[in-house]
This record gives sequence, C-alpha cells and structure tokens, in this order.
Amino acid sequence: MDLGEASTAELVDALAVIAAELAARTVPESAAACMELAETLAAASDAQESALAGFIGRVDEAGEMRRWGFPSTQAWLRSRLGMRDQRAKERITLARQRHRLPAVAELLVRGELSYGYATTIANSVARLDDDDCAKAEILLLDMVGQGFSPGKVAAFGRRIREVIAERDGHDQAPEDAEPGYERSWITSTRSLDGGRYINGWLNPEDAAIWDGTLAPLAKPAGPDDHRDLPERTAAALSGVLSDGHKATKVTVICDLDTLTGSHTPARLTDGTPIPAPQARRIALAAGVSPLLLAGGHTPLYLGHKVRFATAAQRQVLETLYPTCAVQGCEVPGTLCEVDHVNGWALSNSPTDIDQLALCCGWHNRYKHANPHQIHTTHNPATGRYTYRLLPPPHTRTIDPPTASPPTVDPPDTLKRAA
Repeated sequence: MDLGEASTAELVDALAVIAAELAARTVPESAAACMELAETLAAASDAQESALAGFIGRVDEAGEMRRWGFPSTQAWLRSRLGMRDQRAKERITLARQRHRLPAVAELLVRGELSYGYATTIANSVARLDDDDCAKAEILLLDMVGQGFSPGKVAAFGRRIREVIAERDGHDQAPEDAEPGYERSWITSTRSLDGGRYINGWLNPEDAAIWDGTLAPLAKPAGPDDHRDLPERTAAALSGVLSDGHKATKVTVICDLDTLTGSHTPARLTDGTPIPAPQARRIALAAGVSPLLLAGGHTPLYLGHKVRFATAAQRQVLETLYPTCAVQGCEVPGTLCEVDHVNGWALSNSPTDIDQLALCCGWHNRYKHANPHQIHTTHNPATGRYTYRLLPPPHTRTIDPPTASPPTVDPPDTLKRAA
C-alpha cells in the first residue's frame, strides 16, 4: 500500500486493523523490549491524537454533531466515543486551539512533543488573545525544552494568565471560580461507590460563616469519640444540611419487599443504589408515597383534555427515568421535560402515564424537529421508553473507505522485531 496515495479513510481503516491486531498479540517476555515498544507506541499514539484533534475540530466548527442529535461536541464524544468528561474537554480544547499554536501542532505531528504537553499548553492559552497566545506558546515550549514537567508548565501557564490580568487591570479570580462564582467556589465529584469528593475555596466572609456554623458541631462528642477532625466536620455538615434545610427532598425508590425485610437495594432517582437496611432506616423518618402503575388510576391517565403532566405524573416518571430517555444522554431525569412519546400536536399521545417519558430540553426539541431520526422502543416489563438517535438522511462520506481493509506493509523495524 502506497501511504502517500491512500485516502484518509483508508489510512484510518488500516490504523484500526493494526491496532486491533496489536491488542490481540501476546506481550513479549522481555521487559526491556516492552519498555522500548511502549515508548514507540506512545509516540505513535501522540501523532494519532494530533489527527484526532483535526477531525474533532472540523466536527466542532461545522456543528455536525447537532445533525446527529447531540447538543454539543462534548456530548458526542461522551456518547459515541465513550470518553470521560475530562478527556473530552481536553481533546476539544486541543482541537479548538491547534490553529493558534502552529509550533505545538507541528511538533506534535513530528513526534517531538507529547500529547500531554500539547494539551497543557492548549489549556493555558485558551483564554488569551492571539498576540498573547503567540508569546505564551514560545515561553511554554521553552519550558518544555528545558525539561520541566507538564505540571510545572501548567502552573507557569496559570501565572501567565495572572500577569496578563494584572497588566490589563482585571482582577483574576481563582480558575475554578470562573464559571459564575466571583470568589468562593465548590466542586463536587461523584465517586464510583456513590459517594462524593468535595473540593473548594471560601472567601473570608464565607469562611467565617462556615467556622461559626460547623466548628461548634465538629467538637468531639466525648472521651470515647475517636473520630478525627475531618470526620467530625463531615458529620457536622450532614447534620446542618439535614436539619437546617427543611425544603430539601430526597426520593428513595424501593419495592415493598425491601421495606418488609428483603435484601433488594433501593435507589435514588439518579440510579445510585441504597442498601436495603439503610433504606428501611430512612423510611422510619420519611414520608412513604405508594406509586401504583396500574391502568385504573385516573389521576395518572388524563387523556387529551389536559396537555401538561401533573405533579403526580412527573413523580412517577422520575422513578422510571433516572436520566433522559435518549440512549446515552446523561441529563438527570429531575432536570428533564415531560415528553409525549408520539407527539401531542397531532393528538397521537394523550397525557397518560404510559404515553409519557422524560426527555432533556435539547432532545425534546430535536425529537419534535427530526421525528425520522428517532427510533422508539418500549419495555413492557419496566414501562420505560428508550429513544435511539439515527444517522441523518443523505449522510455522505467525502473520503469513502474501500470495500475491504487495505493490506499494509509493516515498516522494516517491525519486520525485524517479528
């Protein structure tokens, strides 16, 4: 195969075939050989990331993902490519900044700059204008050449932004405070077991409120209290949240058997499992609302006389739909809109509980505007509908792949290694 004459699609297909074959191979016994091969493969992966950034950048610039039913480039990467949010953001930033970082882009293609350094520099210049971006690129690449780690380069990039803000007379808020918070900020990340990691920063006024509220409650309960201060602080915060905010509502969904002694776990509306013993403890101090999904309960079956779902119907739907009904969409059901499965406008869907689903605002509008790009399935066992996005009509590949994967002659180095 002549690589220079091959189309882009043919090269991508060849790369996919080689990657699949390589992944299936048994790892060599020699650790030294593995170390050398890992370094070579990592450099090749960096070059591949450069090509991927180009593809993502074109999709992002043209808005092609919206034709396929995705509200953003990040949603497309997360749903179709299975990327975590952080990795998707990282690749989008590189894709959007490549044209402003010509030296970085060239070095990445030539294998002389790693993907980690490239994304670090791209993130550092994302909020700078073109003139400051060009100067920052030179400074940051010089740091890379001197052997500084990506973390040091990132820290220097933040310092560059602070200096520019001081030069322009702008107060520089903490980076994590930029999405809407002036000073104080808190981030919360869910862990794999359903818990949460909390990180943040409070200005002096908010810190005083924190200390005045939690410090008295975080003191040791007695000589037998062996909890450390972080544990006591977490308990104090939980106590304030549960007793001090009466408007808070947490819905725990469980079967009657769970309440009467079975081991079947309950769940929150977002799908987080709750152990059966804990669900029973919660039920002792909670209001219990039976939700019966039977056809004879008229409050859940309103027909065509009422267009908008009632609060009772929405409560039932939130137990059925932890997220948007569109496959792959992760918008929580509590933030979704009630959707008539077959459309209200043509009187195809009455406002009956078994004709409704939860759909995020974007996909609700997309479903109405593109009915032929939605495939609907219904699970009688659960009562849930699932919407699957279909490719847009008349989709055409500019650079079509060949009918069968091409045969690629491996480089001489690989022949010798084989």
